[in-house]
Amino acid sequence: MLAVSVMVALVALSAVAVGANKNAPVSRTLTGQVMDHSGNPVSDAIVYLKDTKTLAVKSYITSKDGAFRFPALSPNIDYEVYAQVGGHRSETKTLSSFDSRPQAVINLKIDTR
Repeated sequence: MLAVSVMVALVALSAVAVGANKNAPVSRTLTGQVMDHSGNPVSDAIVYLKDTKTLAVKSYITSKDGAFRFPALSPNIDYEVYAQVGGHRSETKTLSSFDSRPQAVINLKIDTR
């Protein structure tokens, strides 16, 4: 009887754990805009996104409005993002795994003076 009670309790705990993860995002998207020191969009800048776990790097060339987008990112990994254009580079910013938003926005600024 005790073994049956323990088994029922374990099944119930498993169901709760699975239910809690049901609301966790399967993936997330990082979007943003690259701007110069005056706040103007920077087109054709290269935005680099580094997975801090595997060190894999993805890149994106900004559109005319300076926009970039990285879809299908793991919610369990930290990412570092920065932009470069014409020998100038932005600060590196981090998208943390603790940031649970499915749609994260990080804007980057490059001083091109």
